[in-house]
Amino acid sequence: MLPFPTTPRAPDPSLTAALMRLHQLHPKIIDLSLGRILSLLDKLGRPQDKLPPVIHVAGTNGKGSVIAYLRAIFEAAGLKAHVYTSPHLVRFNERIRLAGRFISDTDLIALFEECERANAGEVITFFEITTAAAMLAYARTPADVLLLECGLGGRYDATNIIEQPAMTVITPVSMDHMEFLGDTIRQIAAEKGAIQKRDVPSVIGPQMSQASKVILKQAEDAGAPSFAFGRDWRIRPHGSGFRYRSVRIELDLPAPGLAGRHQLFNAGTAVACLEHLQGFEISDKAILDGLPAAEWPARMQPLTTGPLAALVPERWELWLDGGHNPGAAKALAETISRWTDKPLHLVVGMMRRKPVENFLRPLVPSVKSLRGVAIPGHDGSYSGSELAEAAHEVDIANAKAALDVEAAVADIVRQEKKPARILICGSLYLAGAVLARNENTEAMRTAG
Repeated sequence: MLPFPTTPRAPDPSLTAALMRLHQLHPKIIDLSLGRILSLLDKLGRPQDKLPPVIHVAGTNGKGSVIAYLRAIFEAAGLKAHVYTSPHLVRFNERIRLAGRFISDTDLIALFEECERANAGEVITFFEITTAAAMLAYARTPADVLLLECGLGGRYDATNIIEQPAMTVITPVSMDHMEFLGDTIRQIAAEKGAIQKRDVPSVIGPQMSQASKVILKQAEDAGAPSFAFGRDWRIRPHGSGFRYRSVRIELDLPAPGLAGRHQLFNAGTAVACLEHLQGFEISDKAILDGLPAAEWPARMQPLTTGPLAALVPERWELWLDGGHNPGAAKALAETISRWTDKPLHLVVGMMRRKPVENFLRPLVPSVKSLRGVAIPGHDGSYSGSELAEAAHEVDIANAKAALDVEAAVADIVRQEKKPARILICGSLYLAGAVLARNENTEAMRTAG
């Protein structure tokens, strides 16, 4: 698997200019629709019809992790995988991985200009036109598989333009993006589950009961054979790893490369995909080698080198996580509840559209203190004092604002008298800023 550059290299100024132009095409009001991107793709020669087999992944939490496991396994099997994910953490190029490598600035600029010419100034969202550019890149570069992550929702997501994918995957659904997808689990699940298609295998990860009923009914109505967690496959911790079991197979597997108990379920979802994916011969050895090799930055990622890590003393730990909704908070809470040997301090930054109390409440029993920080470069983030006030509302008594992440970490180190853990969390935007500023190889490893 290919690492990031040692430091986050500044993008080509021409790429920055192109990205700014594409943002300006954005409609004043987002109406989720496939019409705009389908029209543009028609003008571009329908590149979506010229792709390798596509695994289309929707859900609220775990999409990127499942894709990271699949990519690692495909690469362990000697295959080349395209990957499309969003958002990026440091550079836009992270969103488009071509047969194992991040797309170059030069190629991005050329693709954007081609899409702009074809679009001819028509209203289109930034995500739609950049997705169209990605489809062109994938159609023109040989690979064995495309791992395609939904951006927002599913039914009207710009990625839902593949008429016959090889497989669809629905990871856990929870409350997020309610302004676009609905304000109940059933409504959100219906948007996510709508990517399922006739005669296309659908692997369904662990779900709340309401979401599960909706997604399974959609699969039945669509004529999609479904393989659901708890009904058709399951996992359980076993030794240092986990055991995957279905009607057909049983595998004892190593601990996945990403931290947290919830990653066992994401890894199991990836294995379920491979069990039901047709047209590929993936050996048990590729699975055994790939699962522990998976990497996905800002998902319970330890930071052990770089300027920020240098602020913490020996025997301390510094962690970074980009989870930002109640489902992610629940998974995070389960992980940190097992961290009983050292006190835990949080450094939190969040965007205003996210309900802070709902994110913080599950974490309260494991937290000794909290520092709230504004997310640099994002006017739509909460201030540090607003986050500290929200922490007080959920009974984190030792909570206050800090100027930035560096000041927060330094303040915790000054006040804590024994080795401790610090977890930076609350937003992928904050995680991206941390990785960019920490500038170290380990923190900036593969994001595809």
